[in-house]
Amino acid sequence: MCVDENTSPQQLSGHDRRGFLRNAALAGAGAAAGSLVLGGAPASAADASPKGGIGRWTPDPTALQFTFAVMPDTQYLYWGSQDSVNRTPQEESFRYIINNSGVADNNIVFMSHLGDLTQDADPSSFQQVDRAFDVLDSRGAAYSVLAGNHDVSGDDTRGDTPYLRTLGPERFRHAKTFAGSDRTGYNTAHIFRAAGRSWLVLALDWRTTDQGFAWADAFIKRHPGMPVILTSHDIVYSDYDDNVFPYESGDPENNAALSEHGQTVWDRLVKENDQIFLTLNGHYWPSGRTTKKNAYGNDVYMHIANYQNRFFGGGAMIRLYHFDLARNTIDVETINPWILAQAPETRNELAAEHARITGPVDNFAIPIDFEKRFSGFIPVPTRPARPAGRVLVRGTQAYWRFDGQGTPGAPLAQGQTIHDLTGKGNDLSVVTLPGTAGDALTWSDDHHPDQPGHGSLRFTGGRNPVTGSYLATSETAPLNRQTFKGGYTIETFVRIPLDWDAGRNGNASMLSRRGAAADAGKQGKNTDPSEPLAQLAITNNGREVQFNHYPLNNTYPTTNWSHGLAELRWWHIAVVNDGRFTKLYVNGAPVADDPKRVSNGLTSLGLPWLVGGHEYAGAIDIVFHGDIGEIRIVDRPLAKHEFLTA
Repeated sequence: MCVDENTSPQQLSGHDRRGFLRNAALAGAGAAAGSLVLGGAPASAADASPKGGIGRWTPDPTALQFTFAVMPDTQYLYWGSQDSVNRTPQEESFRYIINNSGVADNNIVFMSHLGDLTQDADPSSFQQVDRAFDVLDSRGAAYSVLAGNHDVSGDDTRGDTPYLRTLGPERFRHAKTFAGSDRTGYNTAHIFRAAGRSWLVLALDWRTTDQGFAWADAFIKRHPGMPVILTSHDIVYSDYDDNVFPYESGDPENNAALSEHGQTVWDRLVKENDQIFLTLNGHYWPSGRTTKKNAYGNDVYMHIANYQNRFFGGGAMIRLYHFDLARNTIDVETINPWILAQAPETRNELAAEHARITGPVDNFAIPIDFEKRFSGFIPVPTRPARPAGRVLVRGTQAYWRFDGQGTPGAPLAQGQTIHDLTGKGNDLSVVTLPGTAGDALTWSDDHHPDQPGHGSLRFTGGRNPVTGSYLATSETAPLNRQTFKGGYTIETFVRIPLDWDAGRNGNASMLSRRGAAADAGKQGKNTDPSEPLAQLAITNNGREVQFNHYPLNNTYPTTNWSHGLAELRWWHIAVVNDGRFTKLYVNGAPVADDPKRVSNGLTSLGLPWLVGGHEYAGAIDIVFHGDIGEIRIVDRPLAKHEFLTA
């Protein structure tokens, strides 16, 4: 940023007065950018960082992890009218972007420059910028650019300029990601592929006019299924001071605010377009971010990145937005490839400090449920329910599902029956403990997205005192006598509520088999003589899944443990025994704590199975608290492609 004829009165007041004063001082530094001191002696960028090799542009458009690169103001590297030009840092960053396009951990799919490519808008500066961007063009790399206040004057109706001749739509005529521009050429659209879908980047002029906003709005509406990243030079500014490095803020997640022009961008384009979820700009410093709610009540992440006041004018530093749609997170980091390309022992003190910027405003994570955030314009397809007959695989001994049993919230009464859909007679009946509220066990139409039946049971139970309702097979159910010598698979779905408490709700079972270990003659290491013969439970130790069972071949138990389960998320749980070893799966992934101990079958005293109930020393001591989806028990080991989620 620098004050010129386009600087508004708002920019000279409050937060920007110090920026204006700093600019006056840094103008001299920018003029001398070509002779900044490295290690105490004048040296050019080329002397400090010899050019590295360059590979191919090979991003993976299907991977759920990809990186969107951002390069803010590089103006101090290009002051041609002062014979001060340093392409090397920017070219090194471009090489890094290309070379990391095919690296799985990065998978860089696109790069956006945020404006102020030059300090003086001189044709000689843009000649050098042109040569630097040839590095990207030579490999077909996907990128966008936009004009900042140091590249142009006036608004987007200004007409011909060296910027437009160098980096206007004509430059992108062969680019696969270029999607169009407005009639001025200063506002452009780009579409890239990542995570199996198309993403739209709008690169708007630093002073977009009514026609530019109308064009951008219409372009978004012509591409209704695309998430939009909006880039411009001036949207938000940082509202804290940077007198001490590294930059610090009392609230690193909310230390930016809309500028005067940014308010116009918000009102004219962002607020009413739900597809815009991220805005990026440079112009101001230090870096900062804020989150605003749009007209749909959804978050819009608004970030400023700018390092021109850092060592070597920022050295073409880049901000990397690592999208991870599997983890529902955007991990953000800030690096300087030009410095990283230098041997560590040759870096001077300032270079060593700026290889990576790790402060809270430059290195952070954004939790974002992509599916939920984009659901307003990318509807989430609902997997249809599957008839019971389709999942009654060979060997199914019991199958209980809870769809079609009532209206959401309807309670289940004492003695109410849930039929075993195998027809083998392993029906469940509701058992309600004394003193239990009438709505302690209710129907719900909530379910795991891959669950065959679209329903679940909501248990509101606990201990001290023991209250709640659970379900049990009858005394004569065939399942009670099954010992599963040839192996077995037990599957269910579970969701833990936010009010789950380890003391009151820990160690409650989703599914258990009555009969105390001592009564079955069990003894030895880790044996609790009063515990049930089999229990699939959520422990009080970090909400971990535990399958504790007494096999036929041992007098002591085998126990499988999972990692901790997050609340308010549906989980698929599977226990698979092949006749020798027992494995526990969470969402199809094997857990770490699967004992390498032979455990054949499940010991039985011919007593009922319980859903949501847990017996200790012959009495119910706790009732489950949370949601349980359907349950299937099969008398053989199933492969993952045979699970209920398949």
